[in-house]
Amino acid sequence: MSIYALKPRFQSLLRPMTAALARAGVTANQVTLAACVVSLAVAIFVAWRSDERWPFLLVPLWMFLRMAFNAIDGMLAREFGQKTRLGAYLNELTDVVSDSALYLPFALIAPFSVWTVGAVVLLAAISEYAGVLGLMVGASRRYDGPMGKSDRAFVFGALGLWIGVASPLPAWAAYVMPVVAVALVVTIVNRVRRGLAEGTLA
Repeated sequence: MSIYALKPRFQSLLRPMTAALARAGVTANQVTLAACVVSLAVAIFVAWRSDERWPFLLVPLWMFLRMAFNAIDGMLAREFGQKTRLGAYLNELTDVVSDSALYLPFALIAPFSVWTVGAVVLLAAISEYAGVLGLMVGASRRYDGPMGKSDRAFVFGALGLWIGVASPLPAWAAYVMPVVAVALVVTIVNRVRRGLAEGTLA
């Protein structure tokens, strides 16, 4: 089970706005690139001002808005005839870049460490790669959980809120990153296993 399963409902709420953007000439690729640029800007600002802690409150706010951006670019591509091969590359690559950038500032906050946050960043990238590889074995792009992109957005958004409101964090919070890392390993296994099963059936 993953938060990704709620995506259709979220999309239905955004469909009127998406239609308005399409009429205004906004393209899916423009939305994708804009989301990546803002993600990088937020990450740089949060890291720069990490000693003040309140900038981490921007993480949950942007994580929510970024999910809206991601839903909108997908609907523009599928429902308004804007699918392109470049868009497919941009969609996958900018997601990994944005996620990595937004996770890394947490390495500056105790009791997290560069090693545990770095492991999460690496495993998150591998999990997305495993999802895309489903297409190479005749399966669909896999979004299996338990720690997909939306689930990670929830976890890091909650951590950002926690740091911004209740910093410093308790010592036991150090276990959060290892738990996320284990969940990512399970996610990778699930995506490979189900991709193989789907590809075999196909």
